[in-house]
Amino acid sequence: MHQKDSIFAELKNTIEPFRFDQQVAEVFDDMIKRSVPGYEVLVELLALLAKQVVTPGSHIYDLGSSLGAVSIAIRRQLDQKDKYSHCHLYAYDNSAAMVDKSRLLLNAYQSNLPISVEQNDIRHVAMTNASLVVLNFTLQFIPIDDRLNLLKSIYDGLNPGGVLVLSEKLSFTDQHVDKLIINLHEDFKRKQGYSELEISQKREALQNVMVPESVEAHRTRLKEAGFSHVDTWFQQYNFMSLIAIK
Repeated sequence: MHQKDSIFAELKNTIEPFRFDQQVAEVFDDMIKRSVPGYEVLVELLALLAKQVVTPGSHIYDLGSSLGAVSIAIRRQLDQKDKYSHCHLYAYDNSAAMVDKSRLLLNAYQSNLPISVEQNDIRHVAMTNASLVVLNFTLQFIPIDDRLNLLKSIYDGLNPGGVLVLSEKLSFTDQHVDKLIINLHEDFKRKQGYSELEISQKREALQNVMVPESVEAHRTRLKEAGFSHVDTWFQQYNFMSLIAIK
């Protein structure tokens, strides 16, 4: 049973910047499902995509793996001894609390697809022989000036035909549209049981920690990193996922 997210339920005198600490790790599964429309659907779609694009003997990278939801879903789909036994899944997150808890969850699921879970800054991960790399709501927490170099590193580590999945919260260049979608998203959170206080305090905690960009900015950067095929394959409100193919 996952713990309910009530981190911002009480009035705080000071709002500290959001951190993926032990407190967040304990409730993260509940937090993300109640905060990101379509999250569970997207995770399952990612696993089905993996079945299409992962090649024998290649590597899969889950960058910013949090509690390992994407990794677990992929291992369930690719649990076929003959085709995937020589593949390897690498999961990286820079939060010690997240890594510790994800190891427990991942070790509880037995699979023929081997996995390595490590604490590391994904900007320092050397990727090789990759058929699939997943950045699932991760790039938005990386400083904007570092994002292009990270995408170039991913591109260099992908095999020809390899796929990057980039899921992000969006901002919209049209301010009228942006305001409307933000209002829709906040209404979604209210329907998930979050109070006005929780919504406002979390918004303040995430300010300057999570920096969303427009889909145009993401497309331009992916093309600059070298990807020749980029398109949207999933979107709900201001949460979008792009596929980029080398």
